[in-house]
Parts: sequence; structure tokens; C-alpha cells
Amino acid sequence: MSAPFDLSVTDELLSTTRAVRRRLDLDRPVERDVILDCIRLSQQAPTGGNQQGWSWVVVTDPGKRKALAELYSASGDVYLPQAHAAAVEQGNGQTVRVYDSAMFLNDILADVPVHVIPCMQGRIPENADNATAASMYGSIFPAVWSFQIALRSRGLGSTLTTIHLFQEAEAAKLLGIPDDFSQVGLLPVAYTKGSDFKHAKRPDPESITHFDSW
Repeated sequence: MSAPFDLSVTDELLSTTRAVRRRLDLDRPVERDVILDCIRLSQQAPTGGNQQGWSWVVVTDPGKRKALAELYSASGDVYLPQAHAAAVEQGNGQTVRVYDSAMFLNDILADVPVHVIPCMQGRIPENADNATAASMYGSIFPAVWSFQIALRSRGLGSTLTTIHLFQEAEAAKLLGIPDDFSQVGLLPVAYTKGSDFKHAKRPDPESITHFDSW
């Protein structure tokens, strides 16, 4: 029985949708219709209880992008160098490179042409159990990933970041986000410089998979 899709194309898309930071094209404008097309595709993602409590804040105004970048850096300037130093000490070259690029993004975030903040209606209660937290985040992160795959298929890149959430209230005030909506991240979005992204080094699936019991 043949597969319903071209697996060579599908598998390549899934395995090369990388977290893009250094190769974001800061000079090329991103069309509003492209962002809306990617959000439209993300709306087909599954959700808990069939409740699509999503909203997307798309920030293109240079002043607001600069303000968001300043909120991001308020935590990024502290956290990222510490995480980078820990990776260096552990001798994990791949992780060191990730934090190198994360610090690069921290420095140029204001210049990325589009900032996208996915939001979900409701807030996780304090001291919520794991099931409650998983059901809420599980209802939006599939949509976020679909959005990123749709970007990749159109020649754009992004990375899901969460550092600005330490200043979530300030970001909400800046953008007028209602109190009953939770921000779940910030995605810097731009066309990419080239499209030749590679597979990441990952462990064999057999080493992390448990059939029937751990």
C-alpha cells in the first residue's frame, strides 16, 4: 500500500524545520498574508476538548519590537551567559553552539521583522497538577509547531522562545493582551538566508523508546 503523501518531502520538512536564529534575514519584509496563511494552517492542529482558545499577536511595529526585545533581554542577559558557561563546562559542543546562537538572537531580536506571540485563553492555576498543565499547553503547542512547519515550507524560519515570559505582564500591557489570556512564547519570524537546513544529531530511537514497560 502506497503512502498518502510523498514521504521524501514530508520527512525532509519534518526533520529540517530547525530553530533558526543566525540565518534570519533581517532586511527582507515579511508579507502579512504569509503570516495569516501559516496561522490558518495552524488552526487545523488538534486541541484538548475541541476548544480552540487560541489568539496570535503579530508584532511588526518597530517600536513595539524594540520594547519586546528589551523585555526579553532583561532576562536573557542574565540567563543565557550562565547557561552557555554551564554547557562549556560540561563539554557539550552542540549545546554550546545552541547557546551561542541564542545569545546572538538576544542581541538582534529588535531587528527581526516579525514577532509572533501565541496565546491561549485561560491561565494555569497556581499549584495546578500535571494533568491540568499538560492539557492546557497541549492544546496550543501542536498549533505552534504547525505554524513553524508552515513557515519552513514557505522559506521562512523561526524559533520558539520563552524568555520574555518572565516579563509576561509587561508584555501584555505593551500589546494590550487581556488578563485572561496566557502567552506561551515568542517566535521571531523572518525569511531565511538559504534553505539548506540539516538534520540535527539525535540519539537512536531504540535508546529512548520503551515498549509495554520502561
